[in-house]
Amino acid sequence: MAYTRKKTRVVAAGNVLIGGENPIIIQSMCNTDTRNIESTVNQIHALEDAGCEMVRLAVPDMQAAFSIGKIKKSVSVPLVADIHFDYRLAVEAINQGIDKIRINPGNIGSYRNVQILADMAKEKHIPIRIGVNSGSLERELLKKFGRVTPEAMVESALGHVKILEDCGFNDIVISIKSSGVPFSIEAYRLLSQAVDYPLHIGITEAGTVYSGTVKSAVGIGAILSMGIGDTIRVSLTGNPVDEIKAAKEILKSLELRKFGIEMISCPTCGRTQIDLIGLAEKVEKRCESINKNIKVAVMGCAVNGPGEAREADIGIAGGKGEGLIFKKGEIFKKVPENMLLDTLMEEIEKL
Repeated sequence: MAYTRKKTRVVAAGNVLIGGENPIIIQSMCNTDTRNIESTVNQIHALEDAGCEMVRLAVPDMQAAFSIGKIKKSVSVPLVADIHFDYRLAVEAINQGIDKIRINPGNIGSYRNVQILADMAKEKHIPIRIGVNSGSLERELLKKFGRVTPEAMVESALGHVKILEDCGFNDIVISIKSSGVPFSIEAYRLLSQAVDYPLHIGITEAGTVYSGTVKSAVGIGAILSMGIGDTIRVSLTGNPVDEIKAAKEILKSLELRKFGIEMISCPTCGRTQIDLIGLAEKVEKRCESINKNIKVAVMGCAVNGPGEAREADIGIAGGKGEGLIFKKGEIFKKVPENMLLDTLMEEIEKL
């Protein structure tokens, strides 16, 4: 099943196009101190290797802003400067070659400050992401709505958008994040109806790697399934590389992106007579670096394995001390258990 994705405007962040019919972009954020150039570059390289397509950097002060130029020289992925309140940091980030700015124009002081930033970003073709979080809603909106609501979040975002539009700036990306899944789904639904700007989606403060991945998969997956979303970030308390792994699996599961081999495996049952869990983990590990658009199945028994995994391009089904190699549900060969893994990998290489 293909999801009908809303066609939004297209903006460019460096060499990456966001919105329209372009692929949904995977983003993450460094948890290093941006002023520590070496550690930040090392983490960006790790994120790039994992498949990250855009990286956000915290810019809390001018030293961090000045570091962007040196970081840019050592990486190839587009960089986003995460800035709060001080437009001068955004100006310096642009001077240093940043590819995108995350700042809310309503929080940076006078109209003159916004105009300076908007003019500079427009001249340099730097998009600005407006990021509204449920924990930082404006006091007047809290008073109007009585509490934080999806409608209040959308009104906040639209207020920031209007400020930029009044400055003649339209290269805008928007996000409205909450830690609540149902809340986020409704907020993005309302926002998508109101604008045609590209949207960055995610569940903020989702949690640790396990619980946060589950929460993000449910929330981001639901929003994407409505055809909403142009960039995504899985926000986890942990190694940012885990965010990329989770994001890729979310996009793969909805068939919105393809990232090499897709693996399916059965949950095991009383019929299983091989170490299926260990075997599945080894297959997954060895397939990580193989860039082939195929589906691989690791099944526990020959009773249901080939039939249940008929859609797989190739797979294995365990037996007692041996196993079957099958292709498209048809048994191909039988091999001893200790040869299953290597034989499977050899056949994958042939495909």
